[in-house]
Amino acid sequence: MASGAVRPKLAYIVCYVKDVPKSAAFYADAFGYSVRRVDDSHKWAELDTGSTTIAFTPLHQRETDALTGEVQLPKSPRERGPVEICFDYDDVDAAYRRAVENGAVPVSAPEQKNWGQKVGYVRDCDGITVRLGSHVRE
Repeated sequence: MASGAVRPKLAYIVCYVKDVPKSAAFYADAFGYSVRRVDDSHKWAELDTGSTTIAFTPLHQRETDALTGEVQLPKSPRERGPVEICFDYDDVDAAYRRAVENGAVPVSAPEQKNWGQKVGYVRDCDGITVRLGSHVRE
């Protein structure tokens, strides 16, 4: 980075989904976040996730489809999208159970990895892969 340049802040991660209010409610129930807002048009929702906001917007929208093409979700359970959402938990087993009990599709149960992290994987209601892991200490 050039001298004197300001590093940008990561403000949003936007998930393109089939049903904005449903996805926001799913993340609240499955992963323990509060819904910060769902706009009246139901075309935008945000979770209260700290300094970087996770937001939801429809798969297809006039503003972006014409410019960059339509969003493509995985067509089968054997495919996955190009983004993975990762959450850190103190109790990964409890977080995994909560997610599955609230509709997340189990991918792999939590297990201890050789790099020192306990990790489990699920898919959300739109097929997005979500990693539930313990914090890795440096």
